[in-house]
Amino acid sequence: MTGAIPAVLRGLIDDAALFPPGNAPLEAAVPAHRGYRQSWYEPLVGPLLVPQSRLGDLDPGRGGLRIGVVVDGDLEALPAAVDALAPQVTVTHYESRHPLDRLSEHLAGKAVFAEIPFGDAALDAVRPTGFTPKFRTGGLSEEFFPAPETLAAAIHGCRRRGMRFKLTAGLHRAVRRTDPATGFVHHGFLNVLLAADAAANNAAVDEIAETLASTDAEDLAARTAKLLDRPRALWTGFGSCSIDEPLTDLTDLGLLTRGDRA
Repeated sequence: MTGAIPAVLRGLIDDAALFPPGNAPLEAAVPAHRGYRQSWYEPLVGPLLVPQSRLGDLDPGRGGLRIGVVVDGDLEALPAAVDALAPQVTVTHYESRHPLDRLSEHLAGKAVFAEIPFGDAALDAVRPTGFTPKFRTGGLSEEFFPAPETLAAAIHGCRRRGMRFKLTAGLHRAVRRTDPATGFVHHGFLNVLLAADAAANNAAVDEIAETLASTDAEDLAARTAKLLDRPRALWTGFGSCSIDEPLTDLTDLGLLTRGDRA
């Protein structure tokens, strides 16, 4: 395809270069993020994710910088840390594993992605807060990689409650795959995109899970191509320590053409 980055892919990937397994230093991550902001694929990339504990070291350089703050410290200390940021830094949202009552006490009215466990009880608890649920889909051990049925139930549960959702970890490739180094089975971001669209169109949990479990790259790409001009359903996107890997997969699958202009 040619032309602008399509609607379904806009803002899909938050830049999580500072987090494992990339663990980029701030002095490298900020210039790299600025490079993304000046690239042909700029609309694909969301804000730079920065831990609360590193806000004091953040040098935005010249020009504006949009960041999402990942709350890894005391909520009481958060306002002072944000207030001390350079004026050219804009905080777009917060992400946190803190208990929901604590988040409601300190971040009510803010854009918050609240990381919660899988299950209806957690979804019922987050719904009245107005926060967006965030689910972990990868990590350093196999237990952090949910089965397709588990993730499908969460997506279906969000649709039933009228909520969007965010995912984190393990999603930097387009299609479901097994990592040869670890043996862990990673979800694919095209699988999730299509599963969320199916859920938005009232698919049952087993149908959503079937899409999440697919490893047929050609079929997933063809199905995604039919959605390119639509806004993304239910799913806000995901954080990835790599922008290059998702971008390469999208171009290799024919969903983006290098040199497209937004």
